[in-house]
Amino acid sequence: MDILQDLEKRGLIQQTTDQEGLEQHLRENQVTLYCGFDPTADSLHIGHLLPIIMLKRFQRAGHKPIALIGGGTGMIGDPSGRSAERSLNEASVVHDYSEKIKQQLGRLLDFDSGSNAARARNNHDWLGSMTVIDFLRDAGKHFGVNYMLGKESVSARIEQGISYTEFSYMILQSLDFMKLYEQENCTLQIGGSDQWGNITAGMELIRRSRENEEDEVNVFGLTVPLITKADGSKFGKTAGGAIWLDPEKTTPYEFYQFWINTDDRDVMKFLRYFTFLEEDELAELQHELDNHPEKRFAQKRLAEEMTMMVHSEEDLRQAQKITDSLFSGDLKDLSADDIEQGFKDVPTYEASKEEIGLIDLLVHASISSSKRQAREDIKNGAIYINGERQQDLQYVVNKADRIDDQFTIIRRGKKKYFLVRFH
Repeated sequence: MDILQDLEKRGLIQQTTDQEGLEQHLRENQVTLYCGFDPTADSLHIGHLLPIIMLKRFQRAGHKPIALIGGGTGMIGDPSGRSAERSLNEASVVHDYSEKIKQQLGRLLDFDSGSNAARARNNHDWLGSMTVIDFLRDAGKHFGVNYMLGKESVSARIEQGISYTEFSYMILQSLDFMKLYEQENCTLQIGGSDQWGNITAGMELIRRSRENEEDEVNVFGLTVPLITKADGSKFGKTAGGAIWLDPEKTTPYEFYQFWINTDDRDVMKFLRYFTFLEEDELAELQHELDNHPEKRFAQKRLAEEMTMMVHSEEDLRQAQKITDSLFSGDLKDLSADDIEQGFKDVPTYEASKEEIGLIDLLVHASISSSKRQAREDIKNGAIYINGERQQDLQYVVNKADRIDDQFTIIRRGKKKYFLVRFH
C-alpha cells in the first residue's frame, strides 16, 4: 500500500492538488515535503500532533520531511480560522518560542535516519533579512488583490476587519514554499484544512515566478481534516485548558488521561489518525469496542501509543501506575513525583511537619466545614488517609502518614481528594 492509499484509508486526506499527479510524483521520487509551525507559545499542543504525525508517515514511506518553524511569520500571525487580530509578540519572545519548539520537534521527528532524515528550518532566515522593496518586487507583484480577497482566510475577516499585516501573511507563507523549493527541492506542502488557501497561494507564487523557465514546475499541496469530536466540543481543549506537549505544562499523567477519556464514538477515528497501528490490530480493537466497551481496550491502547510517542515508556508506566492507584484507592505505593503529577489540580493545604489531630487537620485544610462536621465525617467512614479509611476520632496524623515525608492524601467521600503538603 502506498502512502496516499494509507492516508485515504485512515481518513487523513481532506484535499489534494492534482492527486493523480501527486501519486505519480511520490511513486517515482524521494519527495521533500514540509509543514509549518508558528511559534505562538513556548510549546506545541496536541492540535499540532496530526501534522507532525503526517510528516512521520511520509518519512516512514521514505520521503524527507522538513519542519518549518515560523520565526518570521510568527512575528505577524496567521489570520486563518481566527475572528480577531492576533496580539504581536516581541522579537525576543518569538525567538525563545522558536528554539523551544525546535527542541520539541527534535524529539518527535527522526533527524538521524540518513538519506531521509528530517530537517528543521526557520523562515526567519529569509524573511528576517528581506527588504520591503524585495518583498513587493519578488512576491507582491505576483498576487492580485482580488485573488487574495477570494481566499477564505481573508474573506472571512473582511466584515470584522483585517490589518494589512495579517492580509500579507499569505504572501509570506507563499515565500516559504518558494524558498524551500529553491533551497531544498521541496515540492509538497501539507497542513490543516484551514491552510488550503495559503498552500495553493504558495504553489501559485512558485509557478508565476518561473513562467519563463522551460522546465515544468511540479509542486503539490495536501491538507488533513479538521478534527471534530462526537460531542461537539473542541478537540484538544479541557476544563483546564489546552493539552500541551511540554511535560511541565501538561504532565504525562494528564496527557495519558486526556486520551484514555476519549469518547467511544471517537476512539477508532483517533487510533487511525494518530497511531501507526496496522489494520489487523485496529480491527481487533474495533471488535473489543463493539462487544466489551466497558473494558476500554481501545482507549487504553490509544493512550499508551500517544504517551509513548510524545513522552517516554517510563512516563507511560508512571501514568499507568497513578491511574491504577487512583482506581483501586491504594495510594501508599505512590512516590512524591507520582503525587505531584496525579494530584496537580486538587486542593492543597500547606502544613508543618508536626503531629496534628485528624479533626483539626480536616478543619484547617477546609476538608470539613467545622469540628462537628469533621467528627461526623470520620464516624460515618467518609475520611480516607492515603487510601485507608480512618474512623478513630482521636487519630493523630504523624510521620507514618507522610508519603516520602512530603505528602498525605485525604479523600472525603468517594471522589473528593485533598492534598496536604508538609514543609
